[in-house]
Amino acid sequence: MEQSNEAMTVIPFPQQPSDKSQQELNSEAEAVSSVVALKELVASLKKEQNKIQDLLSSLGFALRSFSNLNQFLELTPLMAARVTDAIGGVLVLYKNDTQVSLEQIHCQKANLGREVRRTFEKVSYQIDIATHKITSKSPKLLSNLLDDKLKQELGDQLKIHGTPILVKNVEQGRLYVFSVDPEYQWTATRSKLVQLVADQTAVAIANHELTVEVRSKERQDRELEIASEIQLRLLPSQCPKIEGIEISARCKTANRVGGDYYDFIPTNYDRIRHHRGMAQEQESPLVPWSIVIGDVMGKGVPAGLIMTMTRGMLRAEVLNRNSPARIMQHLNRVMYADLENSNRFVSMFYSEYDPKTRMLSFTNAAHNPPLWWEASSGKLKKLDTWGMLIGLDVDSEYEDDQVILSPGDTIIYYTDGFTDAVNPNGGRFDEENLCAAFEWGCKNLATTEEILDHLFNKVDRFMGKTDTSKDDMTLIVMRVSS
Repeated sequence: MEQSNEAMTVIPFPQQPSDKSQQELNSEAEAVSSVVALKELVASLKKEQNKIQDLLSSLGFALRSFSNLNQFLELTPLMAARVTDAIGGVLVLYKNDTQVSLEQIHCQKANLGREVRRTFEKVSYQIDIATHKITSKSPKLLSNLLDDKLKQELGDQLKIHGTPILVKNVEQGRLYVFSVDPEYQWTATRSKLVQLVADQTAVAIANHELTVEVRSKERQDRELEIASEIQLRLLPSQCPKIEGIEISARCKTANRVGGDYYDFIPTNYDRIRHHRGMAQEQESPLVPWSIVIGDVMGKGVPAGLIMTMTRGMLRAEVLNRNSPARIMQHLNRVMYADLENSNRFVSMFYSEYDPKTRMLSFTNAAHNPPLWWEASSGKLKKLDTWGMLIGLDVDSEYEDDQVILSPGDTIIYYTDGFTDAVNPNGGRFDEENLCAAFEWGCKNLATTEEILDHLFNKVDRFMGKTDTSKDDMTLIVMRVSS
């Protein structure tokens, strides 16, 4: 058989993949698996992040919406536990830097929650006992005591972590989260998250304190308005018509309620007229009238209350028709106990003018002596007697004196708010300037109202645009016309 010289066509058999190719495939598979796992992790983290953001947003919404602080505090331990994956949370606040108050507690397991509550209540009681024996107390001390005693009581049963609640940089409580999971770790992220919840809680507490303060101020403002209205009604609404004299008066208080007092009291209350259902004094021109000015030590509502008390007691004393000195002596004895208890005193100048005789009888209880401009001589004199402040000594004695006035004579009764008025440079208006202004007014002005306006304007110009007056200013101007 003849062999063919043609070459045989050889078809190669497919080779098995090398070890390197297999490794590459395995790497690719692992890479795909890693990518899938990474995507799942990213998705999980994103889901967790969204959950945390939703929780914190809900807490922020509650902060803006809740008007009741307790409603917000109920959410605080719940939110703290949720954002840190803890089983529960506890909110404690400090009371007066000496007591620990358990405000709210949240726990997913009721039995565990009750145990934690009992532990915190026990620790709070122990701290209350301990702080009574310590003279120097502070929030930092409470914080250290609380953490130490909780560790002693809980031991290894719970993993617990505390975060301070700082209001105006002062620790006013602590926010705790706890877990029973042995693998639970207190990470920097969890620390930041619970701190965010604690900061929101601090804002809620600060807002509540501010709201309480504003409401208190509004209530005090309303009470001051009422007190000011009452005081204005007690001061004379107008000057009386007294035969032979012209009289004007004005009171300017440094605050809405002042301690200055002036009054015109008729010595005869037999005839009382009624107007719009209110009793008013019958102005009897020829009846002697009491003209009085006083100053309660201090300002504001306490001084205003004493002024009101003084007015009522003095009016009762006038009815007894005693001499000015005896009236002042009785008034001092009646008011002494109340003034001593309040650590306040009253200065007062009391006078009685008789239109029939033009006699002015008076006594002084350490008040600024009124200035008397004698028209016939053109000279200023002081009306003064010896006598101590009302409320200083229960047995104080007072002196009587009197002068006969003539047509043209002018007298000013004033409180030390005038002489103590201060200008922007710190200078005082003092008595010398008051005397000069009063004397000029007596010589150049026709009416008591003009003299009154002149003196107030003089003091206002002295103080400048910035009212630096720190005291009430009261002035009575009386001139004999015929």
